[in-house]
Amino acid sequence: MSKLSRSEIDRRLKDLKGWTLDGEAIRKQYTLAGFPEAIAFVNRLVPEAEAADHHPDITINYKRVTLVYSTHSEGGLTAKDFAGAAMADRLA
Repeated sequence: MSKLSRSEIDRRLKDLKGWTLDGEAIRKQYTLAGFPEAIAFVNRLVPEAEAADHHPDITINYKRVTLVYSTHSEGGLTAKDFAGAAMADRLA
């Protein structure tokens, strides 16, 4: 999977609500109703991330879950990162 150009990244970001470019990654913070709901969201994310063999960096702060996607093996963003972001939005 090849690294995306900046113009392709910008185009793909327009299709995702709330995701921002953060260096060589994309980031979004979700705010859930409480801690149990935050953990449930992450638990829904795990099987799909495993199936795609592409895993976000995850930070949980009480009811906030922050996801960061980047394809480390490519040194930046690939189509897999945007697919992961879309999947996370679908599960939120």
